[in-house]
Amino acid sequence: MNKVNLETKRLEAHYSKEKDWLKWGPYLSERQWGTVREDYSVNGDAWNYLPHDHSRSRTYRWGEDGIAGLSDRYCNICFSVALWNGKDPILKERLFGLTGPEGNHGEDVKELYYYLENTPTHSYMKHLYKYPQNEFPYEHLVSENKKRGKHETEYELLDTGIFEKNEYFDVYTEYAKNEEEDILVKISIANRGPKKAEISLLPTLLIRNYWSFLGMNEKPIIKKEDSNEVSSVSINHEYVGKYNLYFEKPSKFLFTENETNVERIFNGENEHPYKKDLFHKAVIDNDFELAEKKTEGTKFSPLYQLEIEAGSTKTIKLRLSKEKIDAPLDEKFEAVFSQRTKESQSFLESVTENSTDEQREIQRQAFAGLLWTKQYYNYEVEQWLKGDPDTSPPKERLHGRNSGWTTFRNHDILSMPDAWEYPWFAAWDSAFHCVTFSMVDHEFAKKQLLLFTKEWYMAANGQIPAYEWNFSDVNPPVQAWAAIQIYQMEQRKTGKGDLDFLKRMFNKLALNFTWWVNREDSLNKNVFEGGFLGLDNIGVFDRSNGIPGGGVLEQVDGTSWMALYCLNMLEMAIEISLDDPAFEDMCIKYFGHFCFIAEALNKISVDSSGSWDEKDGFFYDTLILPNSERIPIKVRSISGLLSLAAVLNIRKERLDKLPRFKSSMEWYRKYRLENSKYQIIEEYRTDKDVLLSLVPRERLNVLINSILDETEFLSDYGIRSLSKAHENPYTVQIDGSSYSINYESAESRTDLFGGNSNWRGPIWMPMNYIFISTFKEYHNYFEDDLKYAYPSGSDNYLNLKEIAFEISKRLIAIFKEDAEGNRPVNALDHEKYTDKYFKELILFYEYFDGNNGRGVGASHQTGWTALVANLIEEINR
Repeated sequence: MNKVNLETKRLEAHYSKEKDWLKWGPYLSERQWGTVREDYSVNGDAWNYLPHDHSRSRTYRWGEDGIAGLSDRYCNICFSVALWNGKDPILKERLFGLTGPEGNHGEDVKELYYYLENTPTHSYMKHLYKYPQNEFPYEHLVSENKKRGKHETEYELLDTGIFEKNEYFDVYTEYAKNEEEDILVKISIANRGPKKAEISLLPTLLIRNYWSFLGMNEKPIIKKEDSNEVSSVSINHEYVGKYNLYFEKPSKFLFTENETNVERIFNGENEHPYKKDLFHKAVIDNDFELAEKKTEGTKFSPLYQLEIEAGSTKTIKLRLSKEKIDAPLDEKFEAVFSQRTKESQSFLESVTENSTDEQREIQRQAFAGLLWTKQYYNYEVEQWLKGDPDTSPPKERLHGRNSGWTTFRNHDILSMPDAWEYPWFAAWDSAFHCVTFSMVDHEFAKKQLLLFTKEWYMAANGQIPAYEWNFSDVNPPVQAWAAIQIYQMEQRKTGKGDLDFLKRMFNKLALNFTWWVNREDSLNKNVFEGGFLGLDNIGVFDRSNGIPGGGVLEQVDGTSWMALYCLNMLEMAIEISLDDPAFEDMCIKYFGHFCFIAEALNKISVDSSGSWDEKDGFFYDTLILPNSERIPIKVRSISGLLSLAAVLNIRKERLDKLPRFKSSMEWYRKYRLENSKYQIIEEYRTDKDVLLSLVPRERLNVLINSILDETEFLSDYGIRSLSKAHENPYTVQIDGSSYSINYESAESRTDLFGGNSNWRGPIWMPMNYIFISTFKEYHNYFEDDLKYAYPSGSDNYLNLKEIAFEISKRLIAIFKEDAEGNRPVNALDHEKYTDKYFKELILFYEYFDGNNGRGVGASHQTGWTALVANLIEEINR
């Protein structure tokens, strides 16, 4: 049970609707440019339609962005931090990175920033941005990365040497809520360099531009207020009302409009000079005449021109409040910050009570990243396709990307995989995010998962949208798995599970399950395709676009995901049926479907139509050509291992309470015995639990031994996505063409899916978490009757619970300091991360090098990589 503290009470007050503590949060996107939502091009070229170079001058249609930003839940009023070091060619208003085509491994942010702290109600938040004092190497980063090939690492900001002499600023942005709509802000800038340095700070208040696209009854306004006591502006907005921003006296007051500079972007004529990029021109050119002349607008910054001594820090205080406050920045200001930081620590300790100090620090930053990447996301496909009243998008778009999803419309706060690299939801990523969210905020986790089942997300046929680049692509169906995890986590912590949530998920997922059965089993054999399935380049060819030879690919992972889906739905049905017997029929339905899938996957017959290769001891995808020729694709990857995950131990005492289901299960077993059909329940006794497993025991033993083999899947830092045996490439000939795959421990060497993700060797936290949960489930049934050499070939025999514990420790070790004081995640930058201003900072990457644990891919994917926080809690339980 969690200790009750003030942050917990705020959560309770919010969800009971006594207060609205979540009206304001870190919802401002880190990247709005280069997204599908802002793309109105003919050919769907989102990266080039609105690139980074346009972002400072061009108004966004579907959101806003900024550094260390804050907004209300509908992104009407936005606050962020802008900076200038006196040398850069542009004002630093947003994070810079490479587009997909520019990077040798796809899109990639080229900045150093860290999420340090955040509470579930965002009552306290802390962000760190490291800003070089010398000119930011924009062009150099682009040109150097363009020179590099797929076999080389990405060229990062640290590689440029710009931080070598510590000539940079640490910019800390902190928020503390005094009340729901009274938000205190501190921006502290520390000079880490050896000499005095100048910096311009522009805390920026921005009104999202609706008036240019949809029209408004009254254009919002930010207006300078006269006061002898403290500087302030007022905000008047017809959607959210009136607010006040208080701040210390600045060097200058700058006003402009959040409107496109038509002259710069489209070579047109501006109606007036007050455009979105005016502050850029004013600061860079040191010409403030226009920006200072205006005393109202829709974009405002108090400009602080600071000179900071070496080793010193300067702090600027601001306060955004619904109410008028007489002394907004007095001594009570610091008292609120002090109180909120203490409450944040108290809350962290309450959810990590068994963690060591080192483990807790990893969890703190994992939770912080997860909470900081809650972002406002607005995308209404029908409106986007046809355009706004004064726009005429190309007609080709009506038949282009996402044109079949006109019922999709949202206006929500969503958990992003990575707020810069992936500033959009991905259906299966979000499910994993929710499992970690449940450690700190059960209600948000449940509401987030339910969102994807809403009528304005889910298609009428039951399909769940995948991600904005292609809603029709297919992500693994892990929503039911996540729902069970969240239900059980809340049950353990509070003593009671939320059956209403479980029922709501179950009812809508039944539609999605039916879509899968109807859409992805084209041969009606209970063997599933699926294509992409989230595992980008794991196949020898692109599984989503044109199977070679015009055939059908029967995917082990597609079939395994569906078997797991069956068992997840069965487990949900059992739990609900114990309270509501009307659901017992659904137990029978999903049990029966699981039987059919298990038989299809394991089938060994004269025509060798099963997926299991007895000689190799592995499940392989099978390509079926139009002439019925079957070609096994002999790749030893987690696709073949995923069959292990479809396992459920049904407790005897629960089964006894469901007599119709128990009777049906016994009938199924008897019928299959009498008709020599594949047996699902190998060991059945009326006095014992029942184990349902997609994999029979003898195959289970073979597959687990492969997982635990350090020459194949087991790394010092977790389970690899592809066997190291493929250091010798695997090649297959199909329809006169050659296709191959080889073990690549880190970055991808192919262009499949943009080349920024790699499933051909690296370690992925979500899949490791599923395998660890799988081992625990098998152990619940077998206990010490099932032990394996760990690692394979050793004389160290452990049960599966102990093995799950050991693999968890390997994964956690990625983020821990080793004997030399280095964290494996920083393998390419150990020297810099021993610096006192870097040493405690942790990044949670998208995936990790299968050889040395180095972080690879998106550098802030605290979404599913935050699962390390769950692993720490579980090994200490």
